[in-house]
Amino acid sequence: MPSIFSRIIAGELPCYKVYEDEHYFAFLDIRPVVKGHTLVIPKNEVDYIFDLDSEEYIGLMLVAKKIAKALKSVVSCSRIGVAVVGLEVPHTHVHLMPINAVSDMNFKNLPLSMSEEEFSALADKIRSSI
Repeated sequence: MPSIFSRIIAGELPCYKVYEDEHYFAFLDIRPVVKGHTLVIPKNEVDYIFDLDSEEYIGLMLVAKKIAKALKSVVSCSRIGVAVVGLEVPHTHVHLMPINAVSDMNFKNLPLSMSEEEFSALADKIRSSI
């Protein structure tokens, strides 16, 4: 059964896409810990990041870097935090999160509330900055 992320890539489920190429896909997390919280995934559905082959792993990180630079130019922050937890969805994903303090990356924080219009506008800004 395809993961929720594979279903997003296939267009079966909606998302606020910020990036797509032949091998990778990125979109805003719909339950963001902070404004701009973005997920970067390989299109190839692999559960555990360290099961990716080296080429795919490096490609994922290069795409994450590209998106992080765009994200930092759009969302006011000190840095873009990076996390790979991998327990929520069985599909490798990198969290990119604009942060000003380590506590900004606390996944126990309540999700930020954003309207569809805010999500769409933010995704457009990030996309146009890549």
